[in-house]
Amino acid sequence: MARDFVTIVSGLPRSGTSLMMQMLGGGGMPLLTDGVRLADEDNPRGYFEFEPVKRTKTDSAWLADARGKAVKMVYVLLRDLPPAHSYRVILMRRDLREVVASQGAMLQRTGKAGAGLSEAQMAGIFAREMTAIIQWLRSQPNFTVLEVEHSACLRSPREVANALNAFVGGGLDESAMAAAVDPALYRRSRISAVLS
Repeated sequence: MARDFVTIVSGLPRSGTSLMMQMLGGGGMPLLTDGVRLADEDNPRGYFEFEPVKRTKTDSAWLADARGKAVKMVYVLLRDLPPAHSYRVILMRRDLREVVASQGAMLQRTGKAGAGLSEAQMAGIFAREMTAIIQWLRSQPNFTVLEVEHSACLRSPREVANALNAFVGGGLDESAMAAAVDPALYRRSRISAVLS
C-alpha cells in the first residue's frame, strides 16, 4: 500500500517506542532502522533505531527514503523535521513514574550517572515537555498525531492495533500487530521495586 507520508514513532525514552515499532513491523509496515544499537537486557528485541535521525537538524536527506515507512525518533527531535514532508506521529504515553524508574534502572545497569535530579523533578520536567511538544505538533499543518498509551498496548493490543491501522490508512495485519506484544517483557515487578 502506498503511503505518501512518513510515520514517526516518538515519545519519551522508555515510553514504549520500541514496542510500537515491533507492532508496526509485525503488521507489515516497512521499518527504517539500521541495527547499530543492539538488543540488550533493557530491550531484548532491539531498539529499532536509525542513526541519521539524530542529525536531522543539519542533514535531513534520510527522509527521501522514509515515505511509506515507520521510523523511531525521540520527542526532542520532532521540531527538527522539515516542513516539506507530511508526517503521522504515533506518540507513546506512559506513566511518568514508570518512565523515570525504567530510565533509572537502565542507567544503573549500564553504570551511567543520571542528571542528579530527583524522580519527582524528572517527572515534572517530562510532563511539561510532553505538554509542550503535543501543543506544537497539533499546531503544525503537516503533522497528524495519535497518542497511544503504553499500558493499552499491553492490556488491549487488538484495540490498539485497530486504531493504528486506521491511523496509517489501513493495509496492516492487525492480528500480527497484536501478537507482537509480549506482556512478559514488561517487568512490572522490577519497576514496582524501584518505585517502592
